[in-house]
Amino acid sequence: MNKRVLFGPLMALAVTTGGAAQAENRIDTQLPDAPELSAYGSYAVGVRQIDLTNPDQIDILSIDPAAAKPDQLPRYDRPLPVEVWYPAAADATGDTTLKVFLRDAKTEVDIEGRAMRDAAPATEGAPFPLVLISHGYPGNRFLLSHLAENLASKGYVVASIDHTDSTYRTQAAFGSTLVNRSLDQLFTLDEMARLSQEEGSFLNGLVNADNAGLVGYSMGGYGAIITAGGGVTEASVGYAWGAPHGTLDIHRAGSETHAELPDPRIKTAVAFGPWGMNTGFWDAEGLSGVQIPMLFIAGSQDDVSLYENGIRAIWENTSGVDRALLTFENAGHNAGAPMPAPAESFRDDEELGFNVSGHYTDPVWNTARMNNISQHFVTAWLDQHLKGNEEAGAYLDLVENSNDGVWSMNEDGTPKEDHTYWKGFDENKAKGLRYEVLEGKAD
Repeated sequence: MNKRVLFGPLMALAVTTGGAAQAENRIDTQLPDAPELSAYGSYAVGVRQIDLTNPDQIDILSIDPAAAKPDQLPRYDRPLPVEVWYPAAADATGDTTLKVFLRDAKTEVDIEGRAMRDAAPATEGAPFPLVLISHGYPGNRFLLSHLAENLASKGYVVASIDHTDSTYRTQAAFGSTLVNRSLDQLFTLDEMARLSQEEGSFLNGLVNADNAGLVGYSMGGYGAIITAGGGVTEASVGYAWGAPHGTLDIHRAGSETHAELPDPRIKTAVAFGPWGMNTGFWDAEGLSGVQIPMLFIAGSQDDVSLYENGIRAIWENTSGVDRALLTFENAGHNAGAPMPAPAESFRDDEELGFNVSGHYTDPVWNTARMNNISQHFVTAWLDQHLKGNEEAGAYLDLVENSNDGVWSMNEDGTPKEDHTYWKGFDENKAKGLRYEVLEGKAD
């Protein structure tokens, strides 16, 4: 088992700065029972913001459904701030504080990790595979920051997108999210590829955008399914509460626009709590269009995307590819994806109508524990599919129910023939989880 630097528990620590007590909201917690592959890798980590603009996009929010015609839809240049975590030079230095807004869209807080702002990039080992991260609705590019910097320490460049009209501060009509999620993901891929070749860019020679993975949470998972080749239903295109004037038709299963969408540079995807099956956006035919292996991560008590008739049904019906489903038993919609709740979020908000911390926490599971487990499984999955690491596959060859694993070891620490305990977990630490695998059907 790798040694880890241990930080405090999920609740933020108090530190004294200039005589005033302030919250230290750590995103890099490695608990004593963290599984093996959650440990940070050998690279120092840097982080930088880049501001992208996708020109001449349909302005979903400005469409007048009663007056607009398909060839006269309003258009605009769509801004997309992106946070990039990357392997940094061993001697790099920099500020490790990130400033982020909470779910209330008003409160800006500090979160602490290991990534150093504007640190010099690493040269050894480059170029690195690219991972795109797509947050929920609403969310922001820092919501999965614990995973982003963890992956960067292991030799990935991670680009996490602020989806306009879908962040805490820009949240607007849902139709924009429905149409733009996959388009944002693919535009960011194009831009990362361009910057990887641009003289003077810190990404020049650092990232290999031809070898990319995609991680999405909730509506980010919805977008990841579309990007992977899944097409939405004809019925969902016409929902009155959905995307106006048939604009979602570009993602409809069987449409020419959707057939042209999947990008061969994206080799695999991970979807946390993907949304849409519970509201009729997916069916077996549309999901059969998924073209790349996918890992799904879910809570068995998800009350947003649902489980049996939601995420699990999506997993079952992506029938054309090999796919896996990791389930946190009794966890809800926040299973594995959001960072630990900042201390400042533990308060009721009259406008939201709930405690702000509930956006990040789970009623049953400790968030840092779920983060560690997600880091472990996503690392194994991406190492296998993006780095061709055959040894990573051993961490995914598991008995279905973690509670059924048998711990049986020799005195020298080698496993006996009857040892079936989940690889990478210490004795008695793989509990309350399921990992199921389905193979793609041949055409």
